[in-house]
Amino acid sequence: MSSKSLHVLFDDDDNLLDAVKEVVKNKIYINEVYTPFPVHGLDKAMKLKPTNISIATFMYGCVGFTVAILMMNYIMIVDWPQNIGGKPSFSFIENAPAFVPIIFELTVFFAAHLMVITFYLRSRLWPFKMAENPNPATTDDKFLIDMETGPNLAKTKTMLKKFGAISIEVINNDEDEK
Repeated sequence: MSSKSLHVLFDDDDNLLDAVKEVVKNKIYINEVYTPFPVHGLDKAMKLKPTNISIATFMYGCVGFTVAILMMNYIMIVDWPQNIGGKPSFSFIENAPAFVPIIFELTVFFAAHLMVITFYLRSRLWPFKMAENPNPATTDDKFLIDMETGPNLAKTKTMLKKFGAISIEVINNDEDEK
């Protein structure tokens, strides 16, 4: 990893997307791209791997489904069976149609809430965390690529200017290592 990196600022998402494709084609490593809104196709242009977070969502939904069934069985069949409107309370199967809404709601509840917690932990977003955004303009209307300098800095700068970069700043990373 080189001791210098580039912060390249763009004012148009199409220019950003074209520049990212060219940078990846030239095999220059991109640390991060900061945008004020999601840019369609940026993940594919950066060749990012798809996430497996949907597997976690399914597992959290299964946990919610299981908790709902066990809870309803214990509350309505084992612990406090009640005769409501003449409906039998002898087994879970006989009452299953009445339990479907509760099972569905708890499945969605567990999946949604545990996914939010997983997202925050995975993204390392916890309360009182300082922002890591290198340029405040990226929260308004600018786009920034934080990337390595590449083998030839002058050639890299020329290429980025060709794609519409409005600012190219060389950042010295030696300060971060101390």
